[in-house]
Amino acid sequence: MLAEIITIGDEILIGQIVDTNSAYISKELNRIGVKVYQITSVQDERTHILQAFEDAKKHADLIIVTGGLGPTKDDITKQTFCDFFNDTLVEDKNVIENVKNLFKNYKLNKPLPANYQQAMVPSKATILTNHHGTAPGMWMEMDNTVFVSLPGVPYEMKHLLQAEVLPRVIKRFSRPYIYHKTLLTYGLGESAIAERIAEWEDNLPKNIRLAYLPSLGRVRLRLSSTGIDEKELKEGVDSQMKVLQEMLSDIAVGFEEETSIAERIGKILAEKGMSYSVAESCTGGRIASEITHFSGASSSFMGGIVPYDTNLKTKILGVPKNIIEEYNVVSIPVAEEMAKRCCKLFESDYAIATTGIAGPTKGDGDDEIGTVCIAIATPQGVISEKFSFGKDRYRVIEKAANKALEMLLKEISKN
Repeated sequence: MLAEIITIGDEILIGQIVDTNSAYISKELNRIGVKVYQITSVQDERTHILQAFEDAKKHADLIIVTGGLGPTKDDITKQTFCDFFNDTLVEDKNVIENVKNLFKNYKLNKPLPANYQQAMVPSKATILTNHHGTAPGMWMEMDNTVFVSLPGVPYEMKHLLQAEVLPRVIKRFSRPYIYHKTLLTYGLGESAIAERIAEWEDNLPKNIRLAYLPSLGRVRLRLSSTGIDEKELKEGVDSQMKVLQEMLSDIAVGFEEETSIAERIGKILAEKGMSYSVAESCTGGRIASEITHFSGASSSFMGGIVPYDTNLKTKILGVPKNIIEEYNVVSIPVAEEMAKRCCKLFESDYAIATTGIAGPTKGDGDDEIGTVCIAIATPQGVISEKFSFGKDRYRVIEKAANKALEMLLKEISKN
């Protein structure tokens, strides 16, 4: 079974917003055994939308459309659906009631006429009630192809997809099982990993595929399989993944569906009854953001400081001025002092410290752009390293944050 996702909106095509809806829908469809054939973005223009519908209908069993369902004149999806299905708009009393209830429950002003316009829907559509917004979802069928229209607002789309669309898709279509399992690795590049596992990869069963998904400082390895027997499918992938994990035990973090490197650090330290903190200069809070993204971080993470200005490294952290003057602000000695004093400030067992030049200008540092010094303070002492992460500011920050977490994980895994 194949699906296509069509996103409507000029704001996507001009780069004003990032299309996160398609990623979410794809993941959820895949989870129930629906393969996404194509993702298409189109402008708010009738002819363009109609052509996208016609093209998608040629190869997809399910077409999910997001966007263009608001109360303003530029939202034309409903009328375009009528044109495509040779239909007309009619007033749906249930949508009117939903609009009234939303305004009442959220203690908003009286609905405007434009809000009630949301109740004008194609007569052939099955209406999907949107309890989080005024724009209803719509389910329509033509020649055994299902068209679903959802609002573009992410939290409204997600609610309708989970509450209305996925249950209907499961009931309406016969689907195979699709199973993925993804291993997270760090510290080794894609080519080096491929060389290490080449023989194993060459002997994978034909129904199991391996995909390399590299990012800055990390590589995800995804095993995928499709079939009718769910139990057999999972056993086959899990068995091969166990072998892969053992082969890469020195760089494996865990499974993407279960953990991340920051989450694993937090769990290990929490189990040991230990804590950590961060002092981030060039990474500007990126590491702390990664750590606190997951619930339960407070069980081991004490907090962080961003002494971006050189003077703050002395005033708040207490790094001696003479060390900065002698070695330069971007140096191993300064990074080590930052890490040690961060431990003291937050009364933590471990600490990460970063100091560097992310660019595009050098700032207070004398080294080349991309130079980063990372130090990890531990109960046994301080380990540190100096890196060159290139010229691109975003990549420097991301690589530094990833490398810092990698270094900390290695240290806490020793004991």
